[in-house]
Amino acid sequence: MANDYHLPVMLTETINGLNIRAKGTYVDTTFGGGGHSRAIIDALDDEGRLVAFDQDMDAVANSIDDKRFTLINENFRYLKNFLRLHGIRNVDGVLADLGVSSHQFDEASRGFSTRHDGALDLRMDQRQALSARELVNDSDEETLTSIMRLYGELPNARQIAHAICDARRQNAIETTLQLCKAVERHLPRGYENKYLAMIFQALRIEVNGELDALKEMLMQATELLNKGGRLVVLSYHSLEDRLVKNFMRAGNFEGVVEKDFFGNPLTPLKMVSRKALVPTDDELQRNPRSRSAKLRIAEKIS
Repeated sequence: MANDYHLPVMLTETINGLNIRAKGTYVDTTFGGGGHSRAIIDALDDEGRLVAFDQDMDAVANSIDDKRFTLINENFRYLKNFLRLHGIRNVDGVLADLGVSSHQFDEASRGFSTRHDGALDLRMDQRQALSARELVNDSDEETLTSIMRLYGELPNARQIAHAICDARRQNAIETTLQLCKAVERHLPRGYENKYLAMIFQALRIEVNGELDALKEMLMQATELLNKGGRLVVLSYHSLEDRLVKNFMRAGNFEGVVEKDFFGNPLTPLKMVSRKALVPTDDELQRNPRSRSAKLRIAEKIS
């Protein structure tokens, strides 16, 4: 089932990036189909341990039957608290694959894809109350404009927001295709799919509080890492990647490196590779959904 659920992106590079110690304790904060987790377990001996997180209930069906493995059905923003509940205070590596799984894109009822008609949902965690339907139908035009501008980076954010508000005055926008229809006249010719993807990205980030959750996870992961432990993150759009890059480089999300009296950088991490790694041509052919992936790796130094 796992391969159908999601093909792991840059599998070899992420496992190499973790620099796994056989007896170590590791965390996969985005379990999904379990592809990365299975590769981590394969590198552990009997004393090694892997804890995985996934807030999506659908991912639980992919759980691994192994005494070294624990799956926690929660958002990774609660990383530290749930690890402590399981008696873990320090780890040797943390992995995060921030992409939407193939399963979520392909399951029409989840509302992640612009290709399938389904409920306008976009919740990673089906237990939460707020969905994209409430966001689209209940937010005022200024709020929608801000969401489209900040999280979709849409140059015509105000036009898109206005079109949504116009359409919902006639009928509530309940499905993905109704939303696509509402904004279609504002999609530049030849770039329709790109702009729709930006709109859905903006709504998804807001519905799930993704950027705030990412910040919380990065700070907690760094605190939990043993010296020499690795933080490995796969991101898929510039907003995520900028936060990850700034944090790994400077220890803050503004990217401003602070230094001590002697000029030494005050940051708990060091970048393992200066530039982000990207998928090979071979991987892009096998898995086109990996095309926007960027892999960054950092090591705990203090």
